[in-house]
Amino acid sequence: MEPTAAAWGRHLEFQLAMTTNWQWPGAEEAPAADGAQVWAAPAGGLPLEYASIVDIFGSSCSLQPYNYVVPASISSSAGQQQVVDFNYYAAAAQQLHDMTVEGTAPQEDPLEPYVNNPKKAKKLFKKKKDKFDAAYNADFLKMKMHRYPASIRALDKDHLYTKPRVVAIGPYHHYDGEHLKQAEEVKHAAAWHCMEKSDLDDVRVLYHAVVSAVVENDVRRLYDDEDVMTGITEDEFLPMMFYDACFLVMYMLKGSGLECDRVLADFFESNKDSIAHDIMLLENQIPWPVVEAVMNKFESFPLESMVKFIARWKVKWLQDRALAELPHVVWDEGYKPPHLLGLLRFYMVGEISSIGSSEFKVSGSNQEKIKKMKISAGAIELAEMGIQLTADETRGLPDMGLARKCIFFAELSMAPLCLNDLRASQLVNMAALEACTTPDFFGKAAEFEDSAVCSYLLLLGMLMHREADVHQLRTEGILQGAGLTNNKTLDLFTSLHCLPEGRCYAHVMAQIEAYRVTRCPGWLWVYRFIYRNLDYMIKLTTVISVLYGLYKFFDLIISAHLHHH
Repeated sequence: MEPTAAAWGRHLEFQLAMTTNWQWPGAEEAPAADGAQVWAAPAGGLPLEYASIVDIFGSSCSLQPYNYVVPASISSSAGQQQVVDFNYYAAAAQQLHDMTVEGTAPQEDPLEPYVNNPKKAKKLFKKKKDKFDAAYNADFLKMKMHRYPASIRALDKDHLYTKPRVVAIGPYHHYDGEHLKQAEEVKHAAAWHCMEKSDLDDVRVLYHAVVSAVVENDVRRLYDDEDVMTGITEDEFLPMMFYDACFLVMYMLKGSGLECDRVLADFFESNKDSIAHDIMLLENQIPWPVVEAVMNKFESFPLESMVKFIARWKVKWLQDRALAELPHVVWDEGYKPPHLLGLLRFYMVGEISSIGSSEFKVSGSNQEKIKKMKISAGAIELAEMGIQLTADETRGLPDMGLARKCIFFAELSMAPLCLNDLRASQLVNMAALEACTTPDFFGKAAEFEDSAVCSYLLLLGMLMHREADVHQLRTEGILQGAGLTNNKTLDLFTSLHCLPEGRCYAHVMAQIEAYRVTRCPGWLWVYRFIYRNLDYMIKLTTVISVLYGLYKFFDLIISAHLHHH
């Protein structure tokens, strides 16, 4: 028996006045009775009214029983209209709500009654300890829908990187304001197109798939805010998951290059940057199994299209560029993403190259030393040490490191960044996800890639002490474009020093320190003096050369004059 069937029981069966087979766009309909709304598909574009979609499940956030009139054309030959009783959805919601209530932790017990009862006190603390262990279990941390860490909230006082602009996904920002309401109507339209493209005869199959995913994955438990979730009933939560999943699926379908309704595509295109910003917010996510539940019903959305969506995203996620061919993306069957942000971060970061991975080996005895190193050197300071910064577009995000160049010099290579507000937001949210899912970047279970974004942002921040450093990074090609001024760029990366240090960052710091201590102090002093005063030395040399030339000229004239006499 399916898990959902076991959970819901027999009362979840649809109650039909008469067996019907739903027909989708193109079916003819008989005139509806007075006051009855009949599902009618428009000839093209978005439905003129979303009520036909909404009424399947009641209001946009309600699963109360609703009597829907089935068009006579899709009923029996007698042409009678039939009533579909949607008590199914209400029963499912109520049953799931009952299950949630039963599993909800009781109110905080006062400690006083337990003080004089050691057994009772031990049982109480054991219960609290078990609850804490479950909440901070490593596997659970990977999959839960996190809230922003305090450090991220502190740096984003203007909510540039933590609040949605156009569309709310999931419950955390669902009721944030009027500016998000238009997207709610678009979600209904997206649901209609999902039903059409899934080529199902019965709309309930698509909705049942979402409800099943919610129940099987205990989705409510994944949201890490009891205050928010307590105020959202199952009658609101289940349709929210359904509509949000449909919106994301249609967005990814459009992004993969597959055919999409023109009006819906126009909405996505006109709000392109804002939607790209919103769907990458840490607190604006729904679990990936819920999205997959809708995708799996599509016959026109194969795996190749999902890979193409990721490849298109990867082209422009760090730089503004147009490639003749999309980058190669290999779908990892073993990776189970928590949500869309996690999925895109996984494929954007990639893996450390084979050469880089051998260089990045850090012994356990040296890890503590690396963590305790406090090195700070701006871009100009590194240049004064003989370390040249190099932008390498072929490198992945974690492939940052120092390499010997000639005998006395070194080269620090890393992926370049064309910085603007959108990329800054996406990188900050990826870093926040890393900090939430991997509390200890130096733990035995942690990989270098787990802290790649934090390391990348910290390394850039370490290189920027003043605006002159930002200019130096632009000169070296590490920072590209004019999305943010030097002053705003400096402010952003200065605020990111609160991020936890990752392994990649720590290793680069160790390499810089090793380079510094193995160089002759006298040589470093001479090179620093020459680097700082090179312009003056060139000017002085030029002046001396001119003066010497004038001296030789006048000396020649005087010698010729004396010789003549």
